[in-house]
Amino acid sequence: MSQDWLRQSACDLGRGIAAGEIDPIALTETYLDAAEAHPFCSRIYARLTRERALAEATAAAARAKAGVRASLLDGVPISWKDLFDTAGVGTEAGSALLKGRVPDTDASVLQAAASAGLVCLGKTHMSELAFSGLGLNPVTATSPCVNDHAAVAGGSSSGAATSVAFNIAAAGIGSDTGGSVRIPAGWNDLVGLKTTSGVLSLHGVVQLCAEFDTVGPLCRTVEDAAHLFAALKGDKPVDLQGSDLSGRHFVVCKSLALDDLEDAQALAFESALTAMQAAGAKISEFETPIIAETLQMAGCLYTSEAYAQWHEVIEANPELMFSEILERFRAGHDFSAVEYIGAWKRMLQIRQEFAALTAGYDGILMPTSPLMPPNLAKLEQDGAYFVRANLLALRNTRIGNMMGSCALTLPTGTPSCGLTLMGQPFEDRKILRLGAAIAPIL
Repeated sequence: MSQDWLRQSACDLGRGIAAGEIDPIALTETYLDAAEAHPFCSRIYARLTRERALAEATAAAARAKAGVRASLLDGVPISWKDLFDTAGVGTEAGSALLKGRVPDTDASVLQAAASAGLVCLGKTHMSELAFSGLGLNPVTATSPCVNDHAAVAGGSSSGAATSVAFNIAAAGIGSDTGGSVRIPAGWNDLVGLKTTSGVLSLHGVVQLCAEFDTVGPLCRTVEDAAHLFAALKGDKPVDLQGSDLSGRHFVVCKSLALDDLEDAQALAFESALTAMQAAGAKISEFETPIIAETLQMAGCLYTSEAYAQWHEVIEANPELMFSEILERFRAGHDFSAVEYIGAWKRMLQIRQEFAALTAGYDGILMPTSPLMPPNLAKLEQDGAYFVRANLLALRNTRIGNMMGSCALTLPTGTPSCGLTLMGQPFEDRKILRLGAAIAPIL
């Protein structure tokens, strides 16, 4: 019976605890034992936090016995990307530059999750300093894709995704700066929520680009995403009951987002649109040159901020970094303050234009990624291929970050092919309700 727990949704596990059918201590031990025995454990978890997990599970068991559970997810064990500070436990953000870094306090979102009763299983591997959408990390470890063990899992929340996909966490918490929740969720057949910037606290989160960094869950169901979002925010979960697609009007972003799709991604996307229309949704299309203009500014905005954040640490020991990530950071040195400020000024104008263009729709649809998970060995051996694959992997997801939007990726039923639903800023709860209606029909 306990092995069945490893494949259940986080909310189903929570309901089992509430019903007295699942003991939080036994549940946590089952996940810890499964993780330690898993052949890919060292490529998924940077470190397990057994002592903390069992202490939190023991407290959850006591609350369950007393009938005072903190939330539906009280006692459910989840993983945390290794850029969320954990008191007394190493938090190194996938980089040798931060080796031995041990914070004194938990990140604010981890504190909120602990208050909701969630159990911290451990810290998961990630792209170095979160600056890649592929998940390749020769410095620490590279997590394998659940559908192709010779391929990368997507990044930068690679371990967060694979901890769930390989059934060694009930859910994972990651971060998304340019697609780092959605790409690994999409490639590993999970639900991934990119929250609106500013909705969840970044206090105690190792930064890449504060203007774009967001926190979000990777999990098995939209219901899980809704409850995890609420736990991280210290809020009540959105009611998903009664959501349907009848009369809903969505729009497909054709500008760049449908270019150069690999066959499986194109077919999965078309199949998803057909299913949504059959369920009563109206789907239109739009194209606009501001998408291309936006993505052309991404290099300036991302690399300038990232290098400003990290240049002193990087240049003190550049030899410790994976060369492709090092060069990506150093590209930020080439932009002037005038270029950076000018790009942000235009970016804010574009956000207003985009919001007006899409205001009449319930959501914007696009494939989560144009490509399937790339081969790990080829990425390691061919620098030009790494650069091309990384930029293409991030292309669609980065639209959401640049526009300040929230977004939800859903598995389509085709392995490693996700459907993204993008909403207006601060419509996180709305897209969760819509996602709850879309997910069952895909």
